[in-house]
Amino acid sequence: MATTPDFLDEVVEERTRANPDFPLLVDTAERRRRLLKELGELRASQGQSQTALAAGMKSSQSSVARLEGSAYDARLSTIDRYAGVLGFRIQWHLLPEETAAKEPSVVIHNS
Repeated sequence: MATTPDFLDEVVEERTRANPDFPLLVDTAERRRRLLKELGELRASQGQSQTALAAGMKSSQSSVARLEGSAYDARLSTIDRYAGVLGFRIQWHLLPEETAAKEPSVVIHNS
């Protein structure tokens, strides 16, 4: 069933006309948001507060809140520190563009 384009669709279309790479930028931001959301859920499932995690990162609770709120373009080193405090390591994989959409963007191994 086709939907009528809304304001967001119009903004994406307009930005894509100005910058053909815009959809790729949106996809990249969405994958980063999913990763940060998963990290926040992992933190909560471990019973850690944002304040305790921030102390382990040598950061502030407000910084952790910004990361988990996904309104922040986090540096890779910050994401690595966050995961490290939770007892995890971030691994990066290069996937061919044509197969990347079939791969999950976040995989958590609890072994």
